Amino acid sequence: MAKKANNDFDRRANHLLRSIRFSGGCVPLHSLQCQVSNSVIQTLLDKELVQVQNTGRGFLLEIAEDF
Repeated sequence: MAKKANNDFDRRANHLLRSIRFSGGCVPLHSLQCQVSNSVIQTLLDKELVQVQNTGRGFLLEIAEDF
């Protein structure tokens, strides 16, 4: 059962990465908090696939340049 949960988690993380790419490479962080769990976002940050940018008017979640 743990393998299915991990598979669902990976699927959600991959979906988030695709969504960010289709949105031009960055999305406002506040727009994701209702749609995606914080643990998915944190995992992508830990893997350095995405990064958070402070714009002065809010935070953007964007694809890491190295990725």
